Parts: sequence; C-alpha cells; structure tokens
Amino acid sequence: MSDGQPEGNTQAPSDSDPISIKAKEVYFKIKRNTKLKKLQGAYASKVGKDVNTFRFLYDGNRINDEDTPASLDMENDDTIDVMVEQVGGSV
Repeated sequence: MSDGQPEGNTQAPSDSDPISIKAKEVYFKIKRNTKLKKLQGAYASKVGKDVNTFRFLYDGNRINDEDTPASLDMENDDTIDVMVEQVGGSV
C-alpha cells in the first residue's frame, strides 16, 4: 500500500487481547556466598517498599533468608522472580 498503512488486519484491539509489558528490572551483582536476605533487603529499599510485602522465587521455589546463590546452584545472569505477597484469596 502506498498510503503508509500496514497491510493485514486493521481491526482495533479488544480489551481481551493480550499485550506485552516489560516491568521494572533491578540488577544486582553479589558473591556466591552472600545470603540472599541481603539482596531481598536491597531490592525492597530500591523500590521503596517493606521487604515483607514481597515473595522472592528462584526456579519457582521460595527463597529462604539463609539461601545463597551457591546453595541454590545459581549461575551468572539467573533471574529471581519477585511477587507481591497476597493474603487470602481463598473462596
């Protein structure tokens, strides 16, 4: 087309169509024997929230205060998922 419009479906997206969103990412460099409790506190400070409002997960498992990158067999550039703690939710 010569009018600059992309070819194909020109329907407006509906409210139920999925979209991709990239959320805020925070990067840390720590030693393999550093307790991840320290990283959790640093993350909470960085985003301005209390550490107890979050749950930290690695490979789908909750990270404990005594865990270290070495104890979890973490590798360079691994990702820790941070979730907001949900209280309740049962019907």
